[in-house]
Amino acid sequence: MTKNISIIIGSLRRGSYARKIAHNVIDYFPEDYDARIVEIRDLPLYDFDYDDPEVTDKLTPPEYTRFRETIKASDGVLFITPENNRTIPACLKNAIDIGSKPNSDVAWKRLPAGIISHSVGRMGGYSSQKNLRLALSYFDMPTPGQPEVFLAQSPTLLDENDKFAQESTVRFLQDYIMRFVTVVTNAARGR
Repeated sequence: MTKNISIIIGSLRRGSYARKIAHNVIDYFPEDYDARIVEIRDLPLYDFDYDDPEVTDKLTPPEYTRFRETIKASDGVLFITPENNRTIPACLKNAIDIGSKPNSDVAWKRLPAGIISHSVGRMGGYSSQKNLRLALSYFDMPTPGQPEVFLAQSPTLLDENDKFAQESTVRFLQDYIMRFVTVVTNAARGR
């Protein structure tokens, strides 16, 4: 049976390095996995009034409903994110908040998660990954263990065709994706 993986990119820019990384790693999933980018660019800013049963004059945006249903239909989520000001980008935090409500039907709950962070600097998005892990820990989302993926100096990792320039980077990320696949498979067995 095919497993569905939602890839969430923590950058809205069409030409972002996170998006280029995502397009590379999609091909690293096994054939029985359907990995797709789930766009978060059109999600309205989170407002609890949309989910508060006592607020009747603000309807839940259809973008929220589509996003939540897509995540709930996923067997796992792969986050690929840059670091913005030592944390995750606002668009990614917004998506996490939208998936966290309503409290009775959290989309993220116990869903396997993989994280690839990057930065143009030498830290590889360390702070963004740690902040993302903190947010996701609330939802009891299993993740692959060590090694974590922090891609430093991300512009230098890609060639003129936006493919990874070094085979060692490809092997490292292929290994990570396979470890993530193992987490997804184990979680499916436990359901």
